[in-house]
Amino acid sequence: MGILKLLLNCCVAATVCGLGSCMKKAESTEKSWVEQAVENARCQIGLEIDTIEASGKVLNPVTLNENEQVYYCGFSDWRSGFFPGSVWYLYELTDDNTLLSVAQKYTEALDEAKKLTWHHDIGFIVNCSYGNGLRLSGKAEYKDVMIEAANSLCTRFREKPGTIQSWNVSGNSWQAQRGWECPVIIDNMMNLELLFEATRLSGDSTFYNIAVSHANTTMKNHFRADNSCYHVIDYSLKDGSVRNRHTAQGYAHESAWARGQAWAVYGFTTCYRYTHDKRYLDQAEKTLNFYLNDKNLPKDLIPYWDFDAPEIPNEPRDVSTAACIASALYEMDGYCPGKNYKELADKILKNLSGPDYKAKVGENGNFILMHSVGSIPHGAEIDVPLNYADYYYEEALIRKRNIENNQPFSFVNE
Repeated sequence: MGILKLLLNCCVAATVCGLGSCMKKAESTEKSWVEQAVENARCQIGLEIDTIEASGKVLNPVTLNENEQVYYCGFSDWRSGFFPGSVWYLYELTDDNTLLSVAQKYTEALDEAKKLTWHHDIGFIVNCSYGNGLRLSGKAEYKDVMIEAANSLCTRFREKPGTIQSWNVSGNSWQAQRGWECPVIIDNMMNLELLFEATRLSGDSTFYNIAVSHANTTMKNHFRADNSCYHVIDYSLKDGSVRNRHTAQGYAHESAWARGQAWAVYGFTTCYRYTHDKRYLDQAEKTLNFYLNDKNLPKDLIPYWDFDAPEIPNEPRDVSTAACIASALYEMDGYCPGKNYKELADKILKNLSGPDYKAKVGENGNFILMHSVGSIPHGAEIDVPLNYADYYYEEALIRKRNIENNQPFSFVNE
């Protein structure tokens, strides 16, 4: 399909979704980079919505496969909440009410995910979709889904180590082949928001207490002396001791996998929001300082996939890490006056919004950002778009706007 037809289709999709002005060239040249970024998101997501609606199915785009075709996932995939969440964020960015029914439909297609107990990522799945949906639409039934999902996540809590087990290690899975007993990955910090929200919604402190226990154990065992974090900590189920400190997606056990650092910064900042416990914010800042001061962080602040990858500077960048860090920095700015975290986030977000990382309309499988990395050790999703990069990019745009409109983050139930 030629680019002209793609652009025409974008305008059709934009009209359907109330996004009709997105391709007006004369206007775009006069707009700020933020306005252009939002318009680009409107067009790309509008095109993808058009594709999904034309299929007659509810599809969930994740990335591009080896044949440059969009890969769509099922509800149990850990990434299934990000595209519905991105539609909610576009609704929030644009105030376009025609997006509301679409966001609800894509979210409600994930209903069965609330029952998942075989992996830890139900937090990603449900909070990014139903959590944003509840916040923006107020649908009462979304509250029930959030609480049931939190109960499902709590079935993975292991008493001896005091953590939520990330992966099962039975059968012939690659996780089982590692010899782990109770693997806990730094990514799991991102799932705690679901538990904090469940306590807020239900009044049941069990969820909160499990989240705090997990955060405390992670803070104790996941970090090196330089405050970089390991990817995987393997615990004994008998006595809670640490059996192994490993990686699964990083270059080596002792390397600093870039996205893991972002998960830590973002996750502990979120914990601070809900608990007011300054130890969590301190840990987020310590890991952020490691990240920002590493000799291998490029000048544009878009990191390589691992800070210790052997072929730097000829290693892939990971845009998903930068988007997550930028979003976290906007929140941290409200908690740490005088540290210029917003200015740092602005620099990252502006660079992500430039031609090196932001795709042209109609290209990149209709994803917003290019050049992310899933897992190089697994040979999966290398230098491709990823839906969670787009999700945290949109979130960062919203947080920037809110700060500039004097709507900074506040503590929950303050």
